[in-house]
Amino acid sequence: WGGRGRRITRWRPASTTERGPEPLSKTLSLNEIEKRAGDGDSVASLFSLAPSAVGHGQSEGERMVVSDFHVFVRDVLQHVDVMQKDYPSLPVFLLGHSMGGAIVILTAAERPGHFSGMVLISPLVLANPESATTFKVLAAKVLNLVLPNMSLGPIDSSVLSRNKTEVELYDSDPLICRAGLKVCFGIQLLNAVSRVERALPKLTLPFLLLQGSADRLCDSRGAYLLMESAKSQDKTLKIYEGAYHVLHKELPEVTNSVFHEINMWVSQRITMAVPRGVPRGSPP
Repeated sequence: WGGRGRRITRWRPASTTERGPEPLSKTLSLNEIEKRAGDGDSVASLFSLAPSAVGHGQSEGERMVVSDFHVFVRDVLQHVDVMQKDYPSLPVFLLGHSMGGAIVILTAAERPGHFSGMVLISPLVLANPESATTFKVLAAKVLNLVLPNMSLGPIDSSVLSRNKTEVELYDSDPLICRAGLKVCFGIQLLNAVSRVERALPKLTLPFLLLQGSADRLCDSRGAYLLMESAKSQDKTLKIYEGAYHVLHKELPEVTNSVFHEINMWVSQRITMAVPRGVPRGSPP
């Protein structure tokens, strides 16, 4: 557990101990990107740190409530700072899905040159045009003044994935907030989208962007906007035709491809990211 009741999950390569040989890299994952068997496990076998956002998962705090979206960014940076005290020579990669993608983008923009790269899966860059119409946004702002904790209804789980087994697991997951999105949190998400759009031109780090063409939660046009706006020289976009929002829990062929792409992309950049003169496996 981190400070202020934040749940932090760490995956350490089996060959390392608390002060033993260093792993090649450190990844920081946001929003349910978890260790997998098979190909994905080689990503998690790097030293991985997965903080659960305040008000989500096993972290403390009122469900789906945050005073300001920047709290998430602040927490990520604090986690990174703590870990880099133990592993100062390791390159750091950020990985985020959905809202976690927005957090990663804002985190990278706040500390230019600090991170070796980021992986984004269906990131929140643009709001869904069906749910963020001018009328609905105006209504949400008015409701936020009088009924900030009013529920806007739960997410329709059928739009998350075409994999029925994964949808059933989501529906039975005790950590999912069944009360639905609150008005106040919806406003924070809208504010986050505005911040993300302003942050895009500040991005210069390498990134891999994975997006489903049939995503009904995070508008897929946001992926193209990110590619056009970011100043990064090393940027890769892969679109999965017909895939929904949770690509890492999609049909097997999609999910396997997603973890393969992440594994290959991060692995290829670790060598470039390791500082010269710092031999791999040397103690901190």
